[in-house]
Amino acid sequence: MHLINSLRAVLRVAAAEFIGTGALVLAVVGSGIAASRLSPSDAGLQLLENSVATALALAVLILVFAPVSGAHFNPVVTAVDAIGAPRTWAGAGRALLVIGAQIIGAIGGALLANALFEVPAALSTTERGGAGVWLAEVVATAGLVLVIGALVRTGRTAHAPWAVGAYIGAAYWFTSSTSFANPAVTIGRMFSDTFAGIAPTSVLPFLAAQIVGAATGALLARLLFVQPDPSSATMRADGLASQTHP
Repeated sequence: MHLINSLRAVLRVAAAEFIGTGALVLAVVGSGIAASRLSPSDAGLQLLENSVATALALAVLILVFAPVSGAHFNPVVTAVDAIGAPRTWAGAGRALLVIGAQIIGAIGGALLANALFEVPAALSTTERGGAGVWLAEVVATAGLVLVIGALVRTGRTAHAPWAVGAYIGAAYWFTSSTSFANPAVTIGRMFSDTFAGIAPTSVLPFLAAQIVGAATGALLARLLFVQPDPSSATMRADGLASQTHP
């Protein structure tokens, strides 16, 4: 029975990550298509429309799915979380299952966006690359992982929906790559030849940059935000109790 319950719990997490990541890519690609149609001659306005829709959708999705799966929607976030947890084969298998669900969900979200706007399904032809763009992905991903790490390590995860949404919305503008910062989203966006797409030939360098960025962000979070020692917290609580109730 315990094994069955554990399997159900893992599948529930994977399902939440599949749906959440798919919905995120639907928001990214769908709003990109809508923006290109509503503002065909203004690239800046297109990016504004795309970034606002993405930031708001991300905040809502985190709020909805966090109680089920932690609302990672991002393989590097899941990987960093797994590396920080006790090393077990079960934990590694769970992380791989969740990452697989995120990637499949992302592809499904892009295809659904194509269908909603009656865009033919095709691989993207939008080339994205260059030293500045790859560095931007390192910075964008490092910043995202640092934000999440700071919230987790200081016990402020209740602020994650607006903080992560706001960061991604801002990073659309201060990075030359428009802040993909997510391997699953990057792979998913490859399946839509629209405003938000990315050509298959551009994907691998983006993924490499995101991995470097994630490692950098995780290291910075560990250096800057020291988690309190539970035993110390217990000792302080006991000491306060003894002073309050002599």
